[in-house]
Amino acid sequence: HDRSDGGVLVTLLEMAFAGRCGLDIEIPVEGPAAIARLFSEEIGVVLQIKEADIATVERILAEHQLADTLHWIAKPRSDERIVVNTPTFELIDSRRGALQQLWARTSFEIQALRDNRDCAQQEFDQIAAPDRGLSAAVTFDVDEDIAAPFIATGIRPRMAILREQGVNGHMEMAAAFDRAGFDAVDVHMSDLMHRRQSLEAFHGLAACGGFSYGDVLGAGEGWAKSILFNTQLRDQFATFFARENTFALGVCNGCQMMAALHTLIPGSEHWPRFARNDSEQYESRLVMVQVESSPSILLRDMQGSTLPIVVAHGEGRAQFSSDQDRIALEAAHQVAMRYVDDQLAVTQRFPANPNGSPGGITGLCNRDGRITIMMPHPERVYRASQLSWSPQEWREDSGWMRLFRNARTWLG
Repeated sequence: HDRSDGGVLVTLLEMAFAGRCGLDIEIPVEGPAAIARLFSEEIGVVLQIKEADIATVERILAEHQLADTLHWIAKPRSDERIVVNTPTFELIDSRRGALQQLWARTSFEIQALRDNRDCAQQEFDQIAAPDRGLSAAVTFDVDEDIAAPFIATGIRPRMAILREQGVNGHMEMAAAFDRAGFDAVDVHMSDLMHRRQSLEAFHGLAACGGFSYGDVLGAGEGWAKSILFNTQLRDQFATFFARENTFALGVCNGCQMMAALHTLIPGSEHWPRFARNDSEQYESRLVMVQVESSPSILLRDMQGSTLPIVVAHGEGRAQFSSDQDRIALEAAHQVAMRYVDDQLAVTQRFPANPNGSPGGITGLCNRDGRITIMMPHPERVYRASQLSWSPQEWREDSGWMRLFRNARTWLG
């Protein structure tokens, strides 16, 4: 981390904030010289290395005539205390959470005025609260390619990667289904409207994320109305959903769209609509979800798993027509995924729950499990390298690749 914006003290604090850890910082001079050392914005960089690598780093710098530029300045500590010492005085002894809240105070005050104040307060309070961070615990073998025997047959079922003007998640979706053994076909709504393509030729359909018709409120519902108010399209989708050898996935904008098509989808009469986030802002975050026990064919054998996943939406809050609808949906085990916090508890607190959905609900399926909708984006994190954090044992595939392989296995 370079020290050009605030000096070495600010640099160290930013690193401690990101790691939620404490620091022992040693400044070898006193008085004004110590202040100059702490806040100098001249060329310089802070490197965090393992103790076992100290000798290697010293040797490399010496080989490049940089030994005189090296200064051992700090060590992390687990109790979240930030301590700055000179040879004779202790300059600072504070807590990581207190200093980070000071750091974030201006942003919080702006957020509280501009957005939902309760959400802003919850996020601000979380800065100083204990937090285990991201984790992953799966109930299946991430590296097992359960679709391999079907791929080996050479048969690649046709998968419609459905998009509308403004949708931007179709490339990742196509790549994920292609890897799972499908023939992913780019299908624009205009192709269906002008009969260049027909859903009759496909076994699977994925409605992708993005911003249909641009970044406007209710974009997914607008997409759905282009189907519901067009007799030819309405009949085509209704026929597809009714076929027992088909499945569908709706993600983010596509989730909102398919939720609005519930009158065409058998066994989805209790689905909610998806409304504006409680935060009143677009939320792009890496969050944690728990896979529930449900009939979803896409989440088969994944129940009980907790995994990190990307969200990127402005309207992801499940809004039920009545409490009875939610109760009926829960009773039928059609809730497929929920947001959980760092303690793996289902949550409505922001930002672990980025939209305020009741009961942490963020994924649903219809009664027979062929149709699954969700706000998070599994297609954007099906490879471990797509995640900003993942377990070390996830070398190629992430846990979310199982979802796409489940689809291929279900078709047989």
